[in-house]
Amino acid sequence: MTEARGSAGSSGEAEARHAPGTPCWVSLMVHGLDATQEFYGELFGWEFQPGPQQLGPYVRALLDGKEVAGIGQLPPDRHLPIAWTPYFASDDVHGTTETVRLCGGTVGVGPLDAAEAGRLAICSDPSGAVFGIWQAAAHLGIALTGVPGTPAWNELITFESASVVKFYETVFGFEQEAVASADFDYVTLHIAGRTVAAVLGMGQALPRDRGPHWMTFFEVADTDEATARVYELGGHVLRQPHDSALGRMSTVTDPEGARFSLLQSKA
Repeated sequence: MTEARGSAGSSGEAEARHAPGTPCWVSLMVHGLDATQEFYGELFGWEFQPGPQQLGPYVRALLDGKEVAGIGQLPPDRHLPIAWTPYFASDDVHGTTETVRLCGGTVGVGPLDAAEAGRLAICSDPSGAVFGIWQAAAHLGIALTGVPGTPAWNELITFESASVVKFYETVFGFEQEAVASADFDYVTLHIAGRTVAAVLGMGQALPRDRGPHWMTFFEVADTDEATARVYELGGHVLRQPHDSALGRMSTVTDPEGARFSLLQSKA
């Protein structure tokens, strides 16, 4: 998993600028901003400071004084799925969104300026999975990786990998590598030889109540303890802690229903 968390140096600080195509930020839009800050603050030790307000009230989560994620508040009349959204770096968000459209995806928001921080767009791939695009200016994205409480991995959960991987290859320049298995549809995505994300095809086993979606994994020191803590804080456990190729992991939701995974990476 050292490659997957790849931009971290020995100190855990991320590179100054994320290469185009790499996951560079994660953001969550909720109805109860204060309660959500309390949940993640207790779970991950995050502190918060105000961020750009173009889409409404928004805060950035800090760990050791470094930005690791964003949380915004939905308007009361917007009943959108509550979900963590990964953002992929781009040097030209306008050009990237045009490619999204040409490849059968949808641009739901933007491109628009987020004050002096940069430019963003929120899109969905042809299967409906939502993702963001970030063109950095003052805000470069995730500034700390590889330590508990930071985003560790992003995985697209979808029906089948083949067609949707072609979309992401064209939009972001990914190279793919399939995991050889007769009964396991799993493809890793690479930028300049570095593993940055993956696509898991679940076929008819994909949860119907959720549909195709990106799953964000957060690093924890102890998956079993962190999973129990989620439950204590009012969240739900969708899949109990178990061992995987990435490390010991579980799948949970926060009190508003946003799904995410907890990962205790292999050393």
